[in-house]
Amino acid sequence: MSGCEPGSRSGSHAATLRRVAALELGDGPFGEPLGATPTVQWVSPTELFVDETYQRNLSKRSIMLIRRIVGAWDWRRFKPPIVAQTDAGFEVIDGQHTAIAAATHPNIDRLPVMVVNASERATRAGAFIGHNRDRIAITSTQMYFAALTAGDEDAMTIEQVCQRARVTVLKYPPPNGYFEPGQTVAVTAIARLVERRGAMRARQVLEVLTQADAAPVGAAGIRATELLLFDGEFAGQIEPGEITMTLMALGESAEHEARLFAVTHKVPYWRALASVLFRRRRRAAASKGRGE
Repeated sequence: MSGCEPGSRSGSHAATLRRVAALELGDGPFGEPLGATPTVQWVSPTELFVDETYQRNLSKRSIMLIRRIVGAWDWRRFKPPIVAQTDAGFEVIDGQHTAIAAATHPNIDRLPVMVVNASERATRAGAFIGHNRDRIAITSTQMYFAALTAGDEDAMTIEQVCQRARVTVLKYPPPNGYFEPGQTVAVTAIARLVERRGAMRARQVLEVLTQADAAPVGAAGIRATELLLFDGEFAGQIEPGEITMTLMALGESAEHEARLFAVTHKVPYWRALASVLFRRRRRAAASKGRGE
């Protein structure tokens, strides 16, 4: 993979497809499927109920999420709420935000729900726990590659910045934990850098790190370099090449010094790293001048 370009963007569509296939699990475990087979029904969202004894109350974040769903409703991104028939009616086990968004949307009067057999409250509460516990969180790099495939403008800007700075975004950290120079999984840090400083300055920050053979290009290094180049405290007092030279001269000792500085002065690690690099830049330059 070159630059930030995902492998799924090259070749034919068929080349990126993976057929769903059974795993070889040997002797199991193979538990018997519990409960009756679910059914799908179309209902009015206002016919649904939420049991507050085990469901989340609506927080500010919940309301913001519902507002986003309503503002950009897309049936291609829709997941049917999981409900159970009770004496009161259909009770939502999972998907209350979707249900409330549907009830709020002026153009949606019916939606499909997945009806499961859970007549006891304890069973429904247990199912609620299972839905939330069994989810696998989507990582920031997975979201980035998905956004890139979808043609998202922000993701494409990040891709261009990375390519020009010779940074390679990995979908997953290396299994052995060993990064090659220029590799990164710090896509969130890069995105925030682009948002704060723009594409050109973001590229300058990343180039400092890739020219120092940073492995990986990490969030702390990104924040520290940004601080040194563009923050009022340091800006104009140190050149990009000096930061690169200092990083190369210090090697792993930069991390050790920065962690000690962070503990001693009670500051974030990335800020401590910036301070160490700023203080040590002249010594690094002198060492290079003596050929050490």
